[in-house]
Amino acid sequence: MSKTKGKKSGTQGPAEQDPKLQAPPKRVPKKPYESELERLQVELVTMQRWVVDTGARLVVIFEGRDAAGKGGAIKRIMQYLNPRSARVVALPTPSEREKGQWYFQRYVEHLPTKGEIVLMDRSWYNRAGVERVMEYCTAEQYQLFLQQAPLFEKMLVDDGIILIKYWFSVSDDVQEQRFHSRLGDPMRRWKLSDTDVLSISRWEDYSRAKDAMFEATDTVDAPWWTIESDDKRSSRLNAINHLLSQVPYEHRDPDEIQIPARPKSSDYERPAKELHKHVPDHAGSLAEK
Repeated sequence: MSKTKGKKSGTQGPAEQDPKLQAPPKRVPKKPYESELERLQVELVTMQRWVVDTGARLVVIFEGRDAAGKGGAIKRIMQYLNPRSARVVALPTPSEREKGQWYFQRYVEHLPTKGEIVLMDRSWYNRAGVERVMEYCTAEQYQLFLQQAPLFEKMLVDDGIILIKYWFSVSDDVQEQRFHSRLGDPMRRWKLSDTDVLSISRWEDYSRAKDAMFEATDTVDAPWWTIESDDKRSSRLNAINHLLSQVPYEHRDPDEIQIPARPKSSDYERPAKELHKHVPDHAGSLAEK
């Protein structure tokens, strides 16, 4: 399997070398961010229409360290897409039955059919990252994965699937800040697991695993694209803009729809509201306060 020429896939990105030597990222102001995000999301809807009309198949892989911003980017991409032809795949820990399968088998069934977009919130690269570092797989299983992953991805691309792989790169300082933020937030506390916390003490182990993964799987057929994600707004805009540039979509106007005039009521009489059960007006009680 040939590697991407001229790229040093195994080297660390700027955000993962020494964050103390890096200037803090410039935060994109809120108004320009929201304006550009809206424009890009309109383009995503246009792109999805092309995918559906042409029967294209799109797989986008989101990888990176814990708290690197993958989930936020996926949320903004999916926000206005039609869920009938776009879905997120975030697989749980494999079952005992799945552990006995060929490693890639559980992922194959989640690949897109014609006219579908699949966003993978982590993917088969679990084996090259957390499974490798936490020793959830054997050394033999890990080496076999590094051999098979480029071949597996080449088969997908050769079959016509558009495969895009993103690595969200976050500095150690920012990752730790986000962990502390999640710890005190009851709505995001579920995002913080024991494995996530261990990634702080195993930072260099994860760095080495990522370097080895890039060295083996950053190929011409399926290259890795790194997104600096210390600033979430920037990373989301950059991810969506780049994603759109990688899909050869064309602008397609939606089918014209005529909304008819509502006919006048004839002999229909609505039953009395008292005959039905209604949800208590909780919002109304707040308005009174």
